[in-house]
Amino acid sequence: MDNRFGEMKIFLRVVESGSFSEAARLSMTTPSTVSKLIGRVENRLGVRLVERSTRRLSVTPEGLAYYDRAQALIAELDDMEGFLSKKNIQLTGTVRINASVAFGTLALEPLLPAFWDAYPDIVVDLSLSDEMTDLYLDRTDIAFRVGKLQDSSLTARHLGSVPRLIVGAPDYLERFGRPETVDDLEHHRCLGFNFRRAAPVWPLQERGRIVDRIVQGPLLANNGETVRRAAIRGAGLARLAEYHVREDLAAGRLVEVLAESGTRDEEEIHALYQGGKQVPQRIRAFLDFVGPRLQASLRPLAENL
Repeated sequence: MDNRFGEMKIFLRVVESGSFSEAARLSMTTPSTVSKLIGRVENRLGVRLVERSTRRLSVTPEGLAYYDRAQALIAELDDMEGFLSKKNIQLTGTVRINASVAFGTLALEPLLPAFWDAYPDIVVDLSLSDEMTDLYLDRTDIAFRVGKLQDSSLTARHLGSVPRLIVGAPDYLERFGRPETVDDLEHHRCLGFNFRRAAPVWPLQERGRIVDRIVQGPLLANNGETVRRAAIRGAGLARLAEYHVREDLAAGRLVEVLAESGTRDEEEIHALYQGGKQVPQRIRAFLDFVGPRLQASLRPLAENL
């Protein structure tokens, strides 16, 4: 009997777990059976879907294309069966999330307990890094991005925008003075990042347009949390998202500078994922759950600033 959907599900488990043995365990079968099923699909299609070695398993470009289409077809089948049976399907599986350290810690993590109350059988595999990751290579389902999006074939769901603030510790401002104009930044220690471009710049709003200002300082870091901690310790001024320093501002650990000079710029926040409308239900459930809550948490910021 032709069971192509069953083969697709096995293949998805192989790609998502990264091994035949784990896919076999999840499918309650044996690794040799999984290997034979994948081999049968490859023979029928006439292409290699996975490269096998004693150390690791890697997916070929043809395998990635098959994975994307198989995901979409199975998601459509699940939707159809759920609609026809009129039953609430208990969603299971893993949703792999990538976000920056600050956004993941401050915006996403607080939402997870309520998400698990609604979907107790969905595992959230959360990776936090300020480095840009490749959704295909890292097998990421959803990536939350702050800033300008690059052109891609991924689907983007807009969640809102967040202002960037220039902040410094009271101790730093007492020692080095408080900048009154953008030009004063030339004489300050400005903490920056090392993953955007060779020359550290701060995009600042000047006379109604965004201008890249070259700044200098003693630190270049690959994540905002390191920059935030250095600013609190008085190492220099930092330009960070409002949600990242909100508690520090309220506690007096950091102070906003140039607030009245019109230098604030805003960065858009998006959720990126593959497959458009045809995504697995577990991924759609996560997006539909956290999306409105993130939008609601960002909206008051725009209204109050």
